Amino acid sequence: MDKIDVVIVGAGLAGLSCAHVLARHGVQVVVVERGDFPGSKNMTGGRLYLLPVKNMASDMLDGAPFERKVVRERWTLLGSGRSVSLDHTAERFREEDHSYTVLRARLDRWLSERLMARGVFVIPKYRVDDLLWEGGAVAGIKAGPEEIPAHVVVACDGVLSFMAQKAGLRPAMAPKSFAVGMKEVRELSEEKINDRFNVEAGEGAAHLFVGDVTKSMFGGGFLYTNRDTVSIGVVAGVNALMQKSPAVDAPMLLEMFKERYEMTRILEGSKIVEYSAHVIPEAGYHGVGKLCGNGILLAGDAAGFALNMGVTVRGMEFAIASGMIAAETIIQARESGDFSESTLSDYARRLKENFVMKDLEAAKNMPGYLENESFFSYYPETFPGLLEKIMWFDENPKGPLGKTLWDGLKSSGMLSMKRLLELYRIRKI
Repeated sequence: MDKIDVVIVGAGLAGLSCAHVLARHGVQVVVVERGDFPGSKNMTGGRLYLLPVKNMASDMLDGAPFERKVVRERWTLLGSGRSVSLDHTAERFREEDHSYTVLRARLDRWLSERLMARGVFVIPKYRVDDLLWEGGAVAGIKAGPEEIPAHVVVACDGVLSFMAQKAGLRPAMAPKSFAVGMKEVRELSEEKINDRFNVEAGEGAAHLFVGDVTKSMFGGGFLYTNRDTVSIGVVAGVNALMQKSPAVDAPMLLEMFKERYEMTRILEGSKIVEYSAHVIPEAGYHGVGKLCGNGILLAGDAAGFALNMGVTVRGMEFAIASGMIAAETIIQARESGDFSESTLSDYARRLKENFVMKDLEAAKNMPGYLENESFFSYYPETFPGLLEKIMWFDENPKGPLGKTLWDGLKSSGMLSMKRLLELYRIRKI
């Protein structure tokens, strides 16, 4: 069988973005997807930071079915029976297309339909079993008895990329490099969402939680507002779950989270319409390995392009950018007819000049910093507890506010050398 130019494994944002650029340049491309349809297996929260890729994506996202523009940021420290939240908004978020909530089952499917209208073959329910090889180079894919020979394979098959392992580009990763996420999409009317999150029509909120939501383990909770649904979920570190004693059933974390006082009013009257669970990359910059080989490139989660920054989680814009840069690299290689690793390695150079690797490298110390259990146990308990002491009034004399605060800081250990050093180390992240 004659080789096609490119076969892409995985119809997520990385794969579809890659196919979009290739098709625009007349490159023959086939996209295969294991799920029932593009986006059917993706559980991201989710939120897309649009500005980093707005110029790159050009017309690709015109008319995209985004859910709501995020104009309100919330963070909550959950203690045992208490919490404290920070709510932030700014005119800038309302005026610019900074970020949007998305439902990937809707967005990915929409992108794939646009591609198919342009003649790109997007094949769902297609499980790739192996790579084809020719003279030490990847030469296509194999699914059961079927083969699709290709000059280049782009692996966009997710965090546990089977293709990357088959090509010897990514070794087995340690459990601490992953987290498991559980998410529900719950139906709630637009009017109730606007009212409960204090936003106007078309506006939305992103809310992150840390502390008791994961029973003091590495991870956190999230809630994103969509048009007429909310996405709510919990992410917990795989290594933390393995070491937890007594053991905690991961799906139960989400159930307990929904029962918190802070959540019951928000979710009142909502109805579950979707449930999903997925493995998530957590290694950041240090989880990015070799990005190409002879006849193969990695993009999106398959390459490790995800970043937990503590105050937010990024990944979708990395997927879009890496998919497009992979396509540009292939187009250049096609002109010379050379798809060897030496030619495709220009992909890594392009990424280093792009925000993808620059942002990952800038936050390379974040995963190590977040390994500190204090951020998921001590601080979520201490700060809400301290605020409770300040705000509690009874028959006993209160005393000066400054003394109450100072005594609380001392008794909590916040002024200890250990805590001060933890805060001092923030400068390195």
